[in-house]
Amino acid sequence: MGHILDRPIWSALETGHADLAEGNGHARRYPPSIVPFAASADDAPESLEALENLPSPDESMFLVEAGPIAIPPGLVVTTEASVVQMVAARLHERISDSRIQPLTEADAADMLALATLTKPGPFTLRAQSLGSFWGIRSEGRLVAMAGQRMRQTGFIELSGLCTHPDFQGRGLGTLLFRFVAGEIASSGDTAYLHAYAANRSAISLYETHDFTVRSLMNMRVVKRRP
Repeated sequence: MGHILDRPIWSALETGHADLAEGNGHARRYPPSIVPFAASADDAPESLEALENLPSPDESMFLVEAGPIAIPPGLVVTTEASVVQMVAARLHERISDSRIQPLTEADAADMLALATLTKPGPFTLRAQSLGSFWGIRSEGRLVAMAGQRMRQTGFIELSGLCTHPDFQGRGLGTLLFRFVAGEIASSGDTAYLHAYAANRSAISLYETHDFTVRSLMNMRVVKRRP
């Protein structure tokens, strides 16, 4: 048996996010209106066939696994990248700061606009269906945010960390990173995250805050073959 985070999408849809899962015991995905993540249970032919049948002709799906990703013949890879999965090496303490406020459905449009500008990863208006998010506003404008995405038994993914370009270099991203890591630890879970392997500056920042690389991961974006 591998680690629960080797196939993080599958394990999340089996455990912490089972109530959001679409599909069956061979392949599952999140509702694409929430996040375009999918996974097969394994590389067996029946699992790959089930994965192939998940997307509609106009949908793309993100696949993330620790090992080589088997792609069924009816799907084609449109994007691929190497990703590192990092896990908190210690329980981070909870912190408070009056600038940090919980984000709600009323903030969804502002969150999507910030994510579209800064590109922290796949993001939708319904991202808050996955977990809690927090943000910092300046004169009413959302300028930084971070939150929780996938969750497995014992683990919660820290995600959506981004800062508006006009407000970078002020420590807001680091503050939110520490805040969300502390909130995850306070729930009794271990925080983890994903970063592009080529993004050395981000990886170095996370290492400074006692996150260590657990595994190199493969990411593929797929869609139905024409």
